[in-house]
Order: sequence, then C-alpha cells, then structure tokens
Amino acid sequence: MDPIDELLRGVRTDGAGFSRRELSPPWSLRFSPEADLTLVAPLRGEGWISTGKGGAPRPLRAGDALVVQQPVACVLADRPASADRPASAGQPAERPTGSTTLVIGTYQVRTEVARRLLGVLPPLMVLPGGDDCSSALDFLDAQAGACPPGQQVVQDRLLDWLLVCTLRGWLDQPEGLPPGWLGALTDDAVGPALRAMHAAPEHPWTLAALAAEAGVSRTTLAQRFARLVGRPPLTYLTDWRMALAADLLTESTATVAAVAHQVGYADAFGFSAAFKRIHGVSPSVYRGTGGRAPECAGAACADGNRA
Repeated sequence: MDPIDELLRGVRTDGAGFSRRELSPPWSLRFSPEADLTLVAPLRGEGWISTGKGGAPRPLRAGDALVVQQPVACVLADRPASADRPASAGQPAERPTGSTTLVIGTYQVRTEVARRLLGVLPPLMVLPGGDDCSSALDFLDAQAGACPPGQQVVQDRLLDWLLVCTLRGWLDQPEGLPPGWLGALTDDAVGPALRAMHAAPEHPWTLAALAAEAGVSRTTLAQRFARLVGRPPLTYLTDWRMALAADLLTESTATVAAVAHQVGYADAFGFSAAFKRIHGVSPSVYRGTGGRAPECAGAACADGNRA
C-alpha cells in the first residue's frame, strides 16, 4: 500500500462533532481547543482566516476546505481580522439564516498512525475548491438536521471521506509533501526504502536489504535517509512498527504474541521491550488503558521528528 494512503486509512472518526452553521454578518468563529482537528467547508458565502501572527488574512470561499490542528490560534470571520463575538465551532448558530453557510466537523485523534500523519502536516491548511468532495458536502448538508438511530455512523463516515479528500488533495499538490519522511518519498534512494518498509513492516529488514531495494550502497542510504528523514532507517522502521502495534493492540483482540509477529518480531519478549521503550508502558498496560499511555514516556517524546 502507498505510505500516504496507509496513513489516510488511519483517519477514522467515532462520534465526531458535526454542525451546519448559517451566519449573518457580523460573525466570527474560534475553534474548540478540545478538538485535535477541525474541518470547515463553506457551502455558501465566504469567510476570512486570521491567525494573529502578522500574516495577511486568507479568504475561504464556497467549495474550499480549511483544516486546523490545535493548538493553532485561528479566527474565521465574515471580514478580515474580525473578532466580533467569537463563538465555539460546536455551538448552535444564534441566527437561523444568513449569508454564509458552513459545514464543520471536529475530530479527536485516537490512533497512533493518524497521529503520525498529523505530525507531518502543517497546523493550518486551506485547499481550494474542487469536485472530489462535493458529493460528501451535499449529502452532509442534506443530513444536517436531526440524527436518528444509525445516522451518527453515516455522518462519521461522510466526515472521514471529506477529511481524507481534503488531506489527499493537499498532499497531491506540487508543494504539498512536507519536509521529513513524507517529503523523502520522492527521493530516488530513500523513497524505495520507505515504501518497502511500509509495504512489509513484518519483513526482517536489514540496512543491506533496504539498500538493495533502493539500488544504492548501505552508506549512501544511511546518510541520505538520516539527512532527509531525521533518523536512521532501522530506527524509523522500529517507530513505524510500534505505531502499527499500538493500533493493533487497541483495535483488535489479537494476543500480544500475535501482534508481535504482525509487526516483525519473532517473540513477545523482544517486542514488549521495544514497545515499552517507545510508548513508556508494556503492550498489556497500553491495551488495558485503551491506548492512553503516559505523556512524554520513553523515546517517543525524546524524538523531535516523531510523527
């Protein structure tokens, strides 16, 4: 599987916040600090995005999509730099009709794979309008009223679709791939090695085997990989395996030994030691707490490029 598609596959919502806002000027919105991600798509009308960092306000027009990661300080308003009566993006609109209509989705990021994706994306993204997600927007608009039994699942999947379309569109832009391992996918030597690791993380990869995949010497691969990705190839492989393992532990009933085999470890003991080194707790404890490992535990927080 393509590494970018693999990360986007980890974007899954469960009870995501969803609202449809109809606003009349003057209006402004600040985004909830409790949401890891907020997606805003105007159906009609437009707004202006201001970050308060001295940059020029940016327009957000019908068909565009805005994705904001917390803790970005961002205001969306009817005019540049407007801050009249800010409201939380999740609150009901004060006026039932108006000149601007927004679809807003708020997300909590729960999986390690999805966190890796967020770690390499900019904190604020604006994707110009296109046809790829228009069907999802239209359906969300039609379903924005009451949420009968089963409707929440439909909204979650539609919001997943809309968010994935937006992120994929951003990454497909010529300037979309950020520095780090995603950007390194385009490198002639590092790209093949990265794809090989993502395609078969359970394979007993060595530096020599990865260099053979890339068609370069071990020294060339090690140097270019460390320069572009920020860590050695086998360290990156361990981090990726541990992200996959974390999600397998919380999303499946597989035994710790079975998870170990799925991510390339011959026995549960070596796997458990590596997992605790990265996540700060044993696999069993991680599973028992639903993936809520202590913050800044182990090597995970020491690695500034982790994502």
